[in-house]
Amino acid sequence: MPARPLADETLHLIAAVRDALAERLGADATVDERKLFGCHAFMVDGKLCLAVKGEDLLVRLPPQEHSATAEAPGVRELDPRGGMPGYFWVEPTGYATRPQWLHWVETALAHNPTPRPRPGGPKPARRQRHEISSIFGLWRSSSKRQKL
Repeated sequence: MPARPLADETLHLIAAVRDALAERLGADATVDERKLFGCHAFMVDGKLCLAVKGEDLLVRLPPQEHSATAEAPGVRELDPRGGMPGYFWVEPTGYATRPQWLHWVETALAHNPTPRPRPGGPKPARRQRHEISSIFGLWRSSSKRQKL
């Protein structure tokens, strides 16, 4: 079944995000656009930064600011159960003015360089591998020398 065409409002919002990222990051930045969670996602340096679904803007913010951000007008949590701290949908009323728009884009970009925590905690240190010569291998090589 072919995908439905995107609404004009969605296309305008995607273009606005694309322009805002290009303006702030310049040509040297790595920005990938892909479908993710049923929306048009903008991955900056391999991490989800912003996304568009319909007229809503998905922003990734610091999880420490989750409770304060959740109280902002025009904002709702990605996961109402609290399973995705720091991810929010911003409705059109939340980004209608230029200062509101700049706030969401700049806050998401400011948080983007923060490394993602590993699920399950930090990665354990790798065990060093030690090479062990088998006794058979040493015996065999020494027996060859004796035969010569």
